[in-house]
Amino acid sequence: MADSTLVFLVLGATLAAFVWGRFRYDLVALAALLGSVMLGLVPGDEAFLGFGHPAVITVAAVLVLSRAFEHSGVVDVIADQVLKVGERLFLQLAALTGTVVVLSGFMNNVGALALLLPVAMRLAREHDTSPSLLLMPLAFGSLLGGLTTLIGTPPNIIIASYRGDVTGEGFGLFSFTPVGATVALAGLAFILLIGWRLVPQRAGKASLDAMFDTAHYLVELRVDEDSRANGLSLRELQQELEETIPVLAVVRDDRRRAGHAFFGTLREGDILLMEAGPEEMKLLEEKAGLSLGQDAEEEPQEEQEEAGSEAEGHREDATRDPAEKKATGKGERKKNKEEKRGVDTEGLQLMEAVVRNDSMMVNRTVTQLRLHNQFGLHLVAVARDGGRLKQRLREIRFRPGDVLLLQGGESELAESLTTLGCLPLARRDLQLGQPRMLLVSLAIFAAAILAILTGVLPAAVALATAALVSLLVGVLPLREGYQAIDGPVIVLLGAMIPVGQALETSGGAALIAEAMLAWGSEWPVVVTLTGLFVVTMMLSDVVNNAAAAVLMAPIAASLASGFEVSLDPFLMAVAISASCAFLTPIGHQSNTLVMGPGGYRFGDYWRMGLPLEGVITLVAIPMILLVWPL
Repeated sequence: MADSTLVFLVLGATLAAFVWGRFRYDLVALAALLGSVMLGLVPGDEAFLGFGHPAVITVAAVLVLSRAFEHSGVVDVIADQVLKVGERLFLQLAALTGTVVVLSGFMNNVGALALLLPVAMRLAREHDTSPSLLLMPLAFGSLLGGLTTLIGTPPNIIIASYRGDVTGEGFGLFSFTPVGATVALAGLAFILLIGWRLVPQRAGKASLDAMFDTAHYLVELRVDEDSRANGLSLRELQQELEETIPVLAVVRDDRRRAGHAFFGTLREGDILLMEAGPEEMKLLEEKAGLSLGQDAEEEPQEEQEEAGSEAEGHREDATRDPAEKKATGKGERKKNKEEKRGVDTEGLQLMEAVVRNDSMMVNRTVTQLRLHNQFGLHLVAVARDGGRLKQRLREIRFRPGDVLLLQGGESELAESLTTLGCLPLARRDLQLGQPRMLLVSLAIFAAAILAILTGVLPAAVALATAALVSLLVGVLPLREGYQAIDGPVIVLLGAMIPVGQALETSGGAALIAEAMLAWGSEWPVVVTLTGLFVVTMMLSDVVNNAAAAVLMAPIAASLASGFEVSLDPFLMAVAISASCAFLTPIGHQSNTLVMGPGGYRFGDYWRMGLPLEGVITLVAIPMILLVWPL
C-alpha cells in the first residue's frame, strides 16, 4: 500500500476521533504519531522531534507569559476600567469585546478570556444583563484578537514556522497584522452592530445567581440528643447517608465554622447549615435523625409545607444563636424574611468556576476526585446548559463547560482550581486583588518584543527568555509557571507536526493539491484560495485549530507550487481561517468555556458564527491578495 494511502487512513481515523470526542485530542494526536511511526511514515529516530520544534516552544512560552500577566494584576486594572462603562449594553459589549481583542493579540486567547470572564459576569449581575448577551461576543472576540500578531494564536506560530522551514525565513511578529487586524476590526464591528442580536437571550436561566440560588436552598438542621448524627464527624455523616450533601457550616456556641474546615464530631445542639432540597431533607431526617432548626418549628405548618415543596429552605442568619432566634417575635421574623430571604452566605467563601476542556475533572465524579479530602473543597452545586443539575452530586460526571459552585478556604481555592483545571468565574465574598509587579511584567514582555523586532533573537528564544526571567524575578511562582503550560496543547502540537510532515513527504498533500488544481483549473486562482480558506475554517470548527493549521499548511504549499504563484497568500489564508472556529462550542476552548456560564446550547453558536464567518471570508480574501499578492 502506498505511503500516501496510509497517511490518508491515519489522518481519516485521527479526524474521526477528533470529531467523536470520546478521547482527548492530545491522546488522539499521540496515537496518530505512534501509528505513523509503526507504519513507516515517520522515521523512529525523528518521532519526537516535534516536541522541540520552535512552534511548540513559542506556544509554551506565550502560555507562561499570559499567566504572568494575569498574576501581576492585569485583571484588576482592566476590571476597574471596564466596570465603569455603565448600563448601556452596547458600551458593555464594546468595552469587553474590544479589550479582549487587544489582549488576545499579545497573549494566549484563552488566557485573555480568563481575565475578562469574571469582569463580564460582574457586569451582567450589577446591571441585570443576561450573561448570554456578553459571553459569546467575548469568546468570539478572543479568537479574532489572536489573528493580529504572530503570538496571538498557535496557528500563526505554526504557519510562521512552516514558512521558515520551506523558504528559510518565517513570518515576523507583525506580519499578520495588516490582514489580521482588518479582519478583527470587521468582525468586531459585526458583533457590536448585528451579531449580539443573533445570540439567544437566556434571561434568568443563564444567570449564575439563578443557577445557584443558594440562599433558597440553604436549610438549618439541628442535631438532637437521639440523632444518629450525634457523635459523628462530617465525613462519617456523609458515609452514613451514602450521599455527598454539602455541609456549608456548623454553628456551635454562637460561632460558625465553615464545613470544609470542621474536623470535630457533632454534638447535641449543633446547627448544620446545609444545601438540601426536599429529597435530601427527607434523607437527612430518616438516616441521620436531623430536624429543622428551632425557628423552623415555630413556622406555620403551611409555610413549612410550601418551603419543602419548592425546595426553599430559607432560614434566619446562621450566625445567630438559636435561643436568640426563638425569643424573636413572629412579626419581626416575618419582616426580616421579607427584607432578606435566605441565609447570609458572607464568609462562606463560595466560588463559581467552569470546567476547562483539559481539566482532570472531565468524565470523573466528585468521589473519584476526592474533592474534599485531597483539595479541601466542598461541591455545593453543578450547572450545565444554563440550568442547575438536580441529580445527586456523587453521580455527576463532569463535562467541559460545567459550572461548579464550590466552597473552600481562601488559600486553597485558587491553587486547587488551578490544579483541577477550572477557571474561576466570580468569588462571592472576596474583592479583586491589587496589581502586583505589573510594570515589571510589561517591561519583560516589551524587551522580548523588541528583541524579536530587531532580529536580535528568534521569537522562540526571546519569548522563552522572557518567560524564564518572569519566573526568576518572582512575577510568577515556579509552580504556576508549570501549571500555565497547557500540556494537552503541547502534546497535540509535538505529535501532529511530524504527522503533518508525513502528509507532505508521502505525497499525500500533493495528491490533494492536484485534485484541487484540477477542480480549479478553469477558475481564477482566487477561487481555489477561497475554497482553501473555507475548507480550513470548516475543519477548525470540529478539530483543534492548531491541528487544522498543521494539516492544511502542506496542502497550501502544494497548491501554491501547482499554480506557480507565491506561497504567502495561501499560508496566510490557512493562518486566518484556522483560527475562525465560530460554529460550534468544540472548535475552540474559548467557545467551550462560555457555554455553561452563558447557558448556551450546541446549536446556538452558528446563529452568530455563520454570518460572522461569511463576513470574515469577504474581508480576508481581498486583504490577503492586497497585502500578499499572488
